[in-house]
Amino acid sequence: MSKDTLTITDNRTGQSYELPIEHETIKALDLRKIKAGADEFGVMTYDPGYTNTAACKSRITYIDGDKGILNYRGYPIEQLAEKSTYLETAYLILEGELPGKKQYDDWAYHVTHHTMVHENVRELVNGFRYDAHPMGMLMSIVAALSTYYPEAKNIHDKEVRRRQIFRLIAKMPPWPRSRTAIPKARPS
Repeated sequence: MSKDTLTITDNRTGQSYELPIEHETIKALDLRKIKAGADEFGVMTYDPGYTNTAACKSRITYIDGDKGILNYRGYPIEQLAEKSTYLETAYLILEGELPGKKQYDDWAYHVTHHTMVHENVRELVNGFRYDAHPMGMLMSIVAALSTYYPEAKNIHDKEVRRRQIFRLIAKMPPWPRSRTAIPKARPS
């Protein structure tokens, strides 16, 4: 018997089940194997408020709310907030490491070339009630931005996805902060 398993005995049937443990979790779907009868659905978990449920495995984010821990790619959020810029953190999340100077300069160059927002977005913003919640407005506007870029539907094209990443990051400042101002355009 492996040490990285959990054995559960169903007292209704006397049958035991060995479930693998990975990252201190078991898969909820593995519990569905536990049935009192062949035609039953299987055991399910019940976790009101998702207080003890891992929704996904992530190599990007680690959260432990009880301990007040939020890490991106192994860096505590406090350290990133104090010592990194918005663009550096975005690069870290997407690329897995903080950028060096050349990487940052290239990254910032590509992002800054997508900062302009189409004039029609102003009409969209003006269409909201005066007391609309800012997050509802933001979500709506971000969704609407995709309609300005018809090629965005080509999700299997790596370059199109990359451009969409630049566009979205460019439209969601605050940046820059600690680096020198927005990089100057490269000569054509």
